[in-house]
Amino acid sequence: MLITCVAYENGRKLADIPVEDISEFVKRADCFVWVAMFEPTREELDQMADEFGLHPLAVEDARTGHQRPKIEEYGDSLFAVLHPIEKVKTADGDDDLLVGEVDIFVGPNYILSVRHRVHVGFSAVRERAEREPDLLRHGSAFVLYALMDNVVDRYFPVIDDLETQLENIEQQMFSTASTRDRLEQLYSLKSKLMTLKHAVAPLMEGVGKLYGGRVPQLCKGTQEYFRDIYDHLSRINAAIESSREMLTTATQVNLALISLSENEVTKRLAAWGALITVPTLIAGIYGMNFKNMPELDLVFGYPLAIGVMFAVDALLFWRFRVAKWI
Repeated sequence: MLITCVAYENGRKLADIPVEDISEFVKRADCFVWVAMFEPTREELDQMADEFGLHPLAVEDARTGHQRPKIEEYGDSLFAVLHPIEKVKTADGDDDLLVGEVDIFVGPNYILSVRHRVHVGFSAVRERAEREPDLLRHGSAFVLYALMDNVVDRYFPVIDDLETQLENIEQQMFSTASTRDRLEQLYSLKSKLMTLKHAVAPLMEGVGKLYGGRVPQLCKGTQEYFRDIYDHLSRINAAIESSREMLTTATQVNLALISLSENEVTKRLAAWGALITVPTLIAGIYGMNFKNMPELDLVFGYPLAIGVMFAVDALLFWRFRVAKWI
């Protein structure tokens, strides 16, 4: 559906305009139109394509709503795909990441944003832009920067939260026994980090084209703003790589602790098995009921056998306790 359709001139808002008048305002030299849509129907998107003269390939990508992050150039216009990430609660009450999509069409005199699966809109971006008319005079290029900057800023709380979760797991790793549940937590963190990585890495490549090398005509004069976005993405990407390395180490340590725990259990079982084996061996020998066994006629044979059992077990128990097997 259509969220807003506003015309701006020389950095200041003119008015909310009907969709049918978009093509008239786009023709003005110092005017541009900013339109925001949320999960539009095919007919609504086709109408916008006619009003703005959008490239059919870009329109087809926006219609499907399942594109990887990218920035493509079509003549004097740009088509950008961003992946906002939001924290949500699952049915089990656990935290999860919801990956949305924002498709942005940018031309010399227009900007059209199409949101898919994104709960939080960009009203704050519009308010910020309208408070800075000097910057808004840059036109649609500045609006593209403001939208991208807002999406990238949403990545910082996500990576901070994931780093906090990883630190908490590391602190608990040596205080409590390592279990399968902890491995599942680590794997869940790894999956979330990869989700964030898939949103950040391709976008870095696209943003790099907007401030260095052959910069699109549309972005000339605003390169420093896109370089700032690239710096933010670089910081997030470095934090992701650092967290992935820590996660790999934590997983290996957790597996090692599980192995050590199993070894401790094995040693305890072996020690108790040895303590049981000695009396069983002695009792088995003297329970064979052979006639010619010299010890069978001893008056103190029974208490002697019992005493030997206790003595040997006491010696073994002391040795196992010194070796910390029990």
